[in-house]
Amino acid sequence: MSDNTTNATSSDEPSKGLSIGKKVTLGIVFMWFFGGGVGHFVDSAFFVNIMPPYLPYHLEIVYISGVFEILGALGVLLYATRQWAGNGLFLLTLAVTPANIHMWMHPDLYPEVPEAFLSVRLVVQVVLLIGIWWSTRTTSQKPTSNSTHPPTSLA
Repeated sequence: MSDNTTNATSSDEPSKGLSIGKKVTLGIVFMWFFGGGVGHFVDSAFFVNIMPPYLPYHLEIVYISGVFEILGALGVLLYATRQWAGNGLFLLTLAVTPANIHMWMHPDLYPEVPEAFLSVRLVVQVVLLIGIWWSTRTTSQKPTSNSTHPPTSLA
């Protein structure tokens, strides 16, 4: 056997190392952000409308965040970019929090959205953050017994 086959780990076939839960969560993250990103272009007026008034360049921010949502969604599908995409989507989700809080604090501005939905949306956002983080972390490599590197010490 060659060295490549004797030292094979789950990182050689990343999708086989994912639990069903992580696969499902990655699917949800993908659909959430891909669909949301497309929505930024299909119904940009809605997204502009929920922007807090203290932020400048509403339409530009809507388009830029839509592009990053789509790129992040595609990025979580690839093992090589999954963790970076997850980091980006996590930060993007935090960045849109002011819009969600603005809607929650001013439900009178959004009569077409049930007020209970605005509260549930904030809880869903926390669950989404947890799901993004958990599903996009790479698994740690466990050292194999036939490792060619000796243990290091701090002494």
